[in-house]
Amino acid sequence: MSKENENMKDNSRRSFLKTAALTGAALCASPVLDKINAAQNVDGKSQSSRPNGKFSLPVITTYRTLGTGKFAMKVSTLGFGCMGLNYHRSQHPDKKAAINLVHEAIERGINLFDTAESYGPYTNETLVGEALKGYRDRVLVTTKFGHKFVNGKRVMTEEDSSPANIRKVCEESLRRLNIETIDLFYQHRADPHTPIEEVAATVKQLIQEGKVQRFGLCEVNTDTIRRAHAIQPITAIQSEYHLMFRRVEDEILGLCEELGIGFVPYSPLNRGFLSGALNEYTRFDATNDNRAALPRFTPEAMCANLRIVDVLYDFGRTRGITPAQVAQAWLINKKPWIVPITGTTKLSHLEENIRSTDIRFTTEEMNEIEARTAAIPIVGDRYNAAEQSKVQ
Repeated sequence: MSKENENMKDNSRRSFLKTAALTGAALCASPVLDKINAAQNVDGKSQSSRPNGKFSLPVITTYRTLGTGKFAMKVSTLGFGCMGLNYHRSQHPDKKAAINLVHEAIERGINLFDTAESYGPYTNETLVGEALKGYRDRVLVTTKFGHKFVNGKRVMTEEDSSPANIRKVCEESLRRLNIETIDLFYQHRADPHTPIEEVAATVKQLIQEGKVQRFGLCEVNTDTIRRAHAIQPITAIQSEYHLMFRRVEDEILGLCEELGIGFVPYSPLNRGFLSGALNEYTRFDATNDNRAALPRFTPEAMCANLRIVDVLYDFGRTRGITPAQVAQAWLINKKPWIVPITGTTKLSHLEENIRSTDIRFTTEEMNEIEARTAAIPIVGDRYNAAEQSKVQ
């Protein structure tokens, strides 16, 4: 059999497995769905039905707390990463469809929405602000500062967390989002020229002024976290974390538990790869998709790394759950203060993601997932050299 035919056969097998898993997730009488169905009746109304009685999406009914004390934040078990609605994910829906999807997410219980000035830049915040209009009392908005821009274009070799820029970004984000206060303001990447104590002190002042409610950091080391937390208590750390990148387990998660800080994994599906929807034949739009420049998303790397997706298919198919649900549920089951922010542009994927919040794994199942995936070498770095130099 030729190499091309082998690839076609392999892709057909994966397609079949994914279809079977999706069908199982929706239809089979599994303990997971029993749990979902048992939770659907609140105040005598079915949570999976609209007022007209037609079946719709499942609803998130569980919440978690990020942070502790005065700066704690109660959020839905799964958040919504808004970046891909119009940025960095090749094709995206038009504005009306994106807004409708956000509204659907809110109606289904998601209350945590994550964006940043750099997504676009600026256009994602504007879209999110329009989508959340009229829902402010039901949602929490997180955004970020720290990248350097000149004439609307990011300077890739520098970061800017100077007090003046933090204040500037805050004012502009408030205007684009059309809100009066930012629920959680993250430093997007560390600025080697601005001490973290100065960054924390500036955000603390913004909190005192009522323009920001809480402080967070992205992709930083334990020393930075401790130093910042001593100035202004941190509500959450946001970093990449999924079954293909578990480095935060070495020190970061332990420190979060020690200090009472929540953890928000971004890219919980490794930018869509762990869903099984991508393979070596996938082509990304280089003008609007950062995956086109990431070593882990070359055709050769994706072909090799599909062995991990096969493990998730194999684990999930007898349980009626998809690879994406296995990956997300694994994160949710790790710690009660971990809240993944999964992005999507499709209603069917939103339903799939929400159902993952009801899945409970035993200790033995968690160990099996971790052992089987860890045994497979990962091909390709998660970032190119320029971006990798900005994460601690």
